[in-house]
Amino acid sequence: MKQYQGRSVFQGMAAGTIRCYARLEQKVKRIPAADTNEQLRRYEEAKWQAAQKLRGLYEKAMKEAGMDNAAIFEVQAMMLEDEHYNDTVRSLISGKKINAEYAVYMTGDKFSRIFAEMDDEYFKAREMDVRDITKCLLQILGGYDETGIILTNPVILACQELAPSELIHMDRNLLLGIILERGSVNSHTAILARSMNIPMLTGISMENEWEGKIGAIDGFEGKLLVEPDREILLKLHEMQQEQQQERKRLEALYQCEDITKDGVSIPLYANIRKAEEVNQAVECRAAGIGLFRTEFLYLEKDGYPTEEEQFQVYKEVVQRMDGKPVVIRTIDIGADKKAPYFGLESEENPAMGYRAIRLCLNRIELFKTQIRAILRASMYGDVAIMYPMIISESELMKAKQIFKECEKELDESAVPYKKIEQGIMIETPAAVMISDLLAKQADFFSIGTNDLTQYTLAVDRQNAKLDGYYDEHHPAIMRMIELTIKNAHSAGIKVSLCGELATDPVMIPILLKMGMDALSVSPSSLFAVRKEIRECVRNS
Repeated sequence: MKQYQGRSVFQGMAAGTIRCYARLEQKVKRIPAADTNEQLRRYEEAKWQAAQKLRGLYEKAMKEAGMDNAAIFEVQAMMLEDEHYNDTVRSLISGKKINAEYAVYMTGDKFSRIFAEMDDEYFKAREMDVRDITKCLLQILGGYDETGIILTNPVILACQELAPSELIHMDRNLLLGIILERGSVNSHTAILARSMNIPMLTGISMENEWEGKIGAIDGFEGKLLVEPDREILLKLHEMQQEQQQERKRLEALYQCEDITKDGVSIPLYANIRKAEEVNQAVECRAAGIGLFRTEFLYLEKDGYPTEEEQFQVYKEVVQRMDGKPVVIRTIDIGADKKAPYFGLESEENPAMGYRAIRLCLNRIELFKTQIRAILRASMYGDVAIMYPMIISESELMKAKQIFKECEKELDESAVPYKKIEQGIMIETPAAVMISDLLAKQADFFSIGTNDLTQYTLAVDRQNAKLDGYYDEHHPAIMRMIELTIKNAHSAGIKVSLCGELATDPVMIPILLKMGMDALSVSPSSLFAVRKEIRECVRNS
């Protein structure tokens, strides 16, 4: 038996015959264009056909992976209409007088490299989406249609990389698991695999000698076993059965309340990045939205979203939550989350750079546009606003003053809104150490342990070499959480936690004993965290 270590995308088990798939390289030749207008026409026609194809994939994904995950193909359709992508193709055709195929190939290569070089894992993972739509355009321009990988019997598929369109085309009943050489755990392919409960590992180089051999995926340990013995296979099968039973037990918690064994209610909220994700939060009976990361409204556009555009998105989320609380965090643009139209300069230490509230307080009209949109959405439900990266009283006071100005502007325009709470993220050591002062000015706290950990321990959480130093259980982090809760409660305000620590089964009982009022997690973690809450004793 051979064993390989990778990164797990979905914590499941799979065993079966391995099939190795090597994608054929698309060879694109540069051909001088005698008629550039004809090449431009061909490109526009290919774009239209690609949009229709993506619509078909969306509808298929709706049936197999649900609305939230089908939105992946809506994102690709948006990328297909990206102004910078299209302008680059057109300028190459017209300026270089080349064929549409080569212009598309060059543009796809350029933009995929841009995404691949980004620090943020979410945007790094968009590289595959760029290459996916580029491949689709090249197939249409070349007059052929590759339907993807055809499965004829149940297999574990091993390949270098896999596009979302290729995954959704495959027969789910015949796809036991996936092994990828390249691919992020945040890629759209990974998101689809998780939603379809397909065990998947990345970071394992495919070896052709695997072809036809029995393989087993251990999604809990992130391991691939090639030619495991019968005893190991039996053990994996037992673990798989236990996992399926546990999933059924978690789903049985659907109607249960978020309450500890000793009867203390602990609201369990959902973290979302897009309006589409609110559906899963509703389906899993989240107590509300504890963190709506609004920067993604900006990062997926070619220009600043208008007040009306933002209002419509916030309104949709608030209405969908049907009276449950929705906490909308103002944009955390900057650092590794950049949109070209913001014109932000490159920084040597972006995590500690010009970002979040610092940027908003210097671009006041940008800030006001978002605040007014949030205030307007308050008419449709229970809304609160939250400011990120606060490190001083003066920052919070300035943000609150701008908030007042927005209320006045809406009053003068006779635009209705409700009075809403203003909270802050506690995600820096500075905010923790003056949390007694900040608690007098804020209506609530939300602790972001991801950033708090990296700033406290001086560990860049994007640097894989420092993984061993990034410790959310560090005594310093525990003391900071405890101090924040103490100061919040002394001032009569509530505190929640919205970092990854909120999903840690070891930490949940500790956090509740500290006095944490609420937890906010990704929609996919709601059932598991609900189970942990119901097994805890808050007061003992």
